[in-house]
Amino acid sequence: MNRAGRTVYPILLMVCATHLLNDMMQSVIPAVYPLLKEKFGFTFAQIGLITLVFQLTSSLLQPVAGRLADLHPRPYSLAAGMCFTLCGLLALAAAPGFALILVSVGLIGCGSSVFHPESSRVAQLASGGRKGLAQSIFQVGGNAGSAMGPLLAALIVIPFGQASIGWFALAALLAIFILVKIGNWYKRQLALAARRPAVAADTTGPGLSKRKIRNALIILGVLVFSKYFYIASMTNYFTFFLMDKFSMSVQGAQYALFAFLAASAAGTFIGGPVGDRIGRKYVIWGSILGAAPFTLMLPYAGLTGTIVLAVIIGLVISSAFSAILVYATDLMPGKVGMIAGVFFGLMFGLGGLGSAFFGWLADRTSIEFIFRVSTLLPLLGIITGFLPNIELKRDEK
Repeated sequence: MNRAGRTVYPILLMVCATHLLNDMMQSVIPAVYPLLKEKFGFTFAQIGLITLVFQLTSSLLQPVAGRLADLHPRPYSLAAGMCFTLCGLLALAAAPGFALILVSVGLIGCGSSVFHPESSRVAQLASGGRKGLAQSIFQVGGNAGSAMGPLLAALIVIPFGQASIGWFALAALLAIFILVKIGNWYKRQLALAARRPAVAADTTGPGLSKRKIRNALIILGVLVFSKYFYIASMTNYFTFFLMDKFSMSVQGAQYALFAFLAASAAGTFIGGPVGDRIGRKYVIWGSILGAAPFTLMLPYAGLTGTIVLAVIIGLVISSAFSAILVYATDLMPGKVGMIAGVFFGLMFGLGGLGSAFFGWLADRTSIEFIFRVSTLLPLLGIITGFLPNIELKRDEK
């Protein structure tokens, strides 16, 4: 396989493009919350439950899908999984009430559960050994898509209503077309690996005991918790915060959310290449803990300061996940799909729990209060210091 050969940039760019389309479609869900809340009279707790169903559907299935991909790779499973997203979008566009909305977002979550772990395997396969760079290229597509969702919602869904969500099905069809092309390349790589089993996989680990690997994975899990619980408050409730505190319009708040998510997309690319150069542990540390001073200031700033701080936070905190995922797969390199599935699943699951928790808390306190609480989460980044320096260990071999 292409483990130690050249970096296959056309495949990485295609995976990036499909990640952009996939996450753009998914990001429509939180972007239309104000519309759904007004149309159906939902509470914040119901808004949180919608996110919880979507996130848990994808998070619970992703480790299973990733492990199956490790054991039995299926080149066209990516295209098949995107069909679930297509069906979910069409159902969401026509959903008459809360129950069918939950079913719709559950179908979109199923599509996500297949897409993320398998496409992470493809990205590493095409990396040519530059795994941090490959993961960043893959992730920047997802973050760019997440940023585009609120912008497109402001331009299309808010003015034209719930039924206009159906137009996003065109993006799903485009993604299916590209994923079939990726599947063709993936199939050839699997055939090549079958003929040359000696170079089919790099399973050399960092030389740590099982206990140290387990402890490192737990620390990474806590760091993902701190990052994505905070991201949940921003992605799902930042628009409500701006409308409540500064009396912004729905569209104006969507543009501000777009600024935060666009900054996150821009910052995503930094983590992987820098991690390849200086070590992923230091990128994780600087990304999560480094965001804390800005998150602590955000609830107390004026309108301009709030938006500026949101952009800075997006730039700083977004580089962590690529570094976390590659660090985790370096701990257990023979189980890339499973580890990717676990961490993508953890990301979505914690995001869903965070959304549900903050929705429940907002109903009982206020939107401003949940932003004051969530700002403390990046301080957990200090525990990164307990991670082993596995790049140094590998260099010493």
